[in-house]
Amino acid sequence: MPTTHAYQDLVDRVKTAVKAEGMLLVTQASASAGAKGRGLKIPGNRIIGVYRNDYAIRMLEASIAAGIEAPVRFYVTENKDQTATLSWKTPSFVFAPYMAEGGEALSELAQELDGVFQTIAAKAVAN
Repeated sequence: MPTTHAYQDLVDRVKTAVKAEGMLLVTQASASAGAKGRGLKIPGNRIIGVYRNDYAIRMLEASIAAGIEAPVRFYVTENKDQTATLSWKTPSFVFAPYMAEGGEALSELAQELDGVFQTIAAKAVAN
């Protein structure tokens, strides 16, 4: 989702939207922050891992193998025009390889999380 927001603003908005949806910010990684620490400047990028323990338990009850995919991630990238883009793979896509093992329980969880992630994204990119 391209936005009119600046990179750091969009990062902050995603974090706020995650909390507003009752989810947890589990992990963060940023090559641009690491580069800055080395005195280099590259366009901003941040991976934001989002999940919650009750979802983790349901996921693992359905498929142990799917655990490698948690937390599900958002990706904020800085554009050349100083705006930022929000990207993510839907949980249904992320968990698709595990559906044979996880069955209906994993499918229902993934669809529920699709809605949560869509809501987070919509709140984060809103003007």
